[in-house]
Amino acid sequence: MSTPTPTPTPTPTGKKKVAKQRETTYAGKLGDWQRILAPLDANAADLPHLEIPRAHLAALLTKAVGIKKQQAASRATKQTASQELQATIVEGQRLAALLRQAVRQHYGPASPKLTEFHVKVFRGRANTPAPPPAPAPAPELSTTPTPATTAAVTTPKAT
Repeated sequence: MSTPTPTPTPTPTGKKKVAKQRETTYAGKLGDWQRILAPLDANAADLPHLEIPRAHLAALLTKAVGIKKQQAASRATKQTASQELQATIVEGQRLAALLRQAVRQHYGPASPKLTEFHVKVFRGRANTPAPPPAPAPAPELSTTPTPATTAAVTTPKAT
């Protein structure tokens, strides 16, 4: 008869692994601080020797939350400033192009005075040499045998 196989012991669930992991994000760390401060406040009478570090952690939590709010406000301000800068750059590029064109119109497209404004001077079109004549096509080699070559190939030599 067959012997019963022992049942394997269950492996630890992922929940225990999660409990051992530490928070890595700022929001996670602040949440961790809040989760420990709440029971410490509720049990302050049982834990009077932890009052000083608890108060210090509460002060650090308040400071960190304030800094996070300031950081979020700075991020919004930075985004607004970036949009304003982009709009200003586009408008400036348009005006610079207009001024370059006006200077070119005033002095003429070939005036050396344009270099003073960092505008390219039109010096005419470059003369391109005439293209060399195309080479004559090479004669094609015929692949069909001529009568003289077929006679030499088909007749065996007598020994």
